Amino acid sequence: MLIRPPSETWLAAPPRTRAPSHLIPWLTDPSSLTARIRARCERVSVNLLSQGLASAVPDEATLLGLRPGERVWVREVLLLADGRPVVFARTLLPRGHVRGAWNLFHGFGARPLGAALFADRAIARAPLACARLDARDARYHRVRAALAAHAPSELVPREVWGRRSLFHRHHRALMVSEFFLPAIFDLPRCPTR
Repeated sequence: MLIRPPSETWLAAPPRTRAPSHLIPWLTDPSSLTARIRARCERVSVNLLSQGLASAVPDEATLLGLRPGERVWVREVLLLADGRPVVFARTLLPRGHVRGAWNLFHGFGARPLGAALFADRAIARAPLACARLDARDARYHRVRAALAAHAPSELVPREVWGRRSLFHRHHRALMVSEFFLPAIFDLPRCPTR
């Protein structure tokens, strides 16, 4: 497994000297990413890549308070705007949280998770954090493989910027990470509808 060097961490705000300026609003907007994309295209859809028990990356395990080697429910999807992949999303849920507070997680399949997270008043979102991932990180390779499989003609970036946060429901955490793909920049800046 690839491990991120200690100097690279998730940051509370994107470093303005390193993060592309046109990406900063996407990295820092705490509202629903799905709703933001939906306002800029005709149709948002979800391509479910995988869902099941898997391993968390070390920094994910630390944030979720998992024991070494503990497996979690992982759901990976591509968010598509008018058929083009714009975001790779990765959701992690500790196995002990699947029943009860996050029982809704099982029924999502190819539906966006964002609408449910922002509609339920029992769910509180922790502050966003952001990071730049490259070939040293296993998640980068998941993003790259998903993009290459779904849209072989799309440019595969050398690095991807992402954001993540924890959502808490009845004191149980769910982690959502969203990594931005090159086509996100082709969306209109302002809603056109």
